[in-house]
Amino acid sequence: MLKRLKKLAFKIKREIKIYKEIIKDKKTPKLGKFFLGAGIAYALSPIDIIPDFIPFVGYLDDVIIVPLLIIIGLRLIPREIIIKHRMKRK
Repeated sequence: MLKRLKKLAFKIKREIKIYKEIIKDKKTPKLGKFFLGAGIAYALSPIDIIPDFIPFVGYLDDVIIVPLLIIIGLRLIPREIIIKHRMKRK
């Protein structure tokens, strides 16, 4: 189980680095940068819309909002840009 957690942590770190590179790319549309950046910022921010100490609902916003922002951001960015940055990291 520890091995799987380490592998998952590595994948998450790699994805965040890829997203940062995509945001820095001059060809990335501004709206895509906004949503992708907002998803990363919300995930790393200690401030939540719903506090985490509220059972179940507190973590629900993290589980829904962060992936939603990232998905919207990635859909607004041309595939070529995403593939280019993913290939750099392999």
